[in-house]
Amino acid sequence: MKILVTGATGFIGNHLINELLKNDSNEIIATSRNLSKIKKFDWFNKVVFIPYDLDECSNKNLFEFFNKPDRVVHLAWDGLSNYNSLIHIEKNLINNYSFIKNLVSNGVRDISITGTCFEYGMINGCLSEDMPTMPSNSYAIAKDSLRKFVELLKKDFEFDYKWIRLFYMYGKGQSEKSLFSLLEQAIKNKDTVFNMSGGEQLRDYLHISKVAEYINKISSQNLHKNQIVNCCSGKPVSIRNLVEAHLKERQSNIKLNLGFYPYPDYEPMAFWGDTNKLKWILDKNEMSNM
Repeated sequence: MKILVTGATGFIGNHLINELLKNDSNEIIATSRNLSKIKKFDWFNKVVFIPYDLDECSNKNLFEFFNKPDRVVHLAWDGLSNYNSLIHIEKNLINNYSFIKNLVSNGVRDISITGTCFEYGMINGCLSEDMPTMPSNSYAIAKDSLRKFVELLKKDFEFDYKWIRLFYMYGKGQSEKSLFSLLEQAIKNKDTVFNMSGGEQLRDYLHISKVAEYINKISSQNLHKNQIVNCCSGKPVSIRNLVEAHLKERQSNIKLNLGFYPYPDYEPMAFWGDTNKLKWILDKNEMSNM
């Protein structure tokens, strides 16, 4: 199986490629715009690396350019440090749509694209894939619009796609600005106080190793129809409890300065993902491997 992974040098891309390489029959084509960065990864010599920048908006046949992959997992997306930036709508949406259209119009028949739980909007509670989307920040609006654009492409081109809605992730290689990275840095610095929000918001967190495993299993399944799938744990937990558990595990006595930061205005206070569809896919995958 020849698999193209975009955004290979990103947090998810790195872990997904390691997951895909567990199957010796997989031939991985990795792409990103940063050649110097990708050479630092342990898997660099185990994949075919083809540099590409989505800003190119190239007219070349990208299906042939990427060696005619059997499957594509599209992770690439700029500007994730600021969900409200207009870059998501004004640049990322068009670039990603053009990239996907080029691939499917030239021969790609199976593509998985990562979306976001923010597509659901400011809704509290358990979020299931059949709920209407009501995105309220630029990042979510762009992602939700991209999904709708891909649906329109289905009218002109024959291909299958899976839309994988990511929730919250943590683990090695995460952004330095993420909660767990900042907490770990505070521990290493032997800080006495850690500033955070009130911590009462409920979130759905999944370790990056599981995220990579689930993306692989979702993208590898022939679902016979195009589907949106939540990639999450399905278990709500408060941010405060997560932080306290991590501090206990690390045997740290840092005191939490709760309420230092206001709660984010781009997400509801309590939400998590429905995992019924994900569990069905995982069970189906397990059965096919027996």
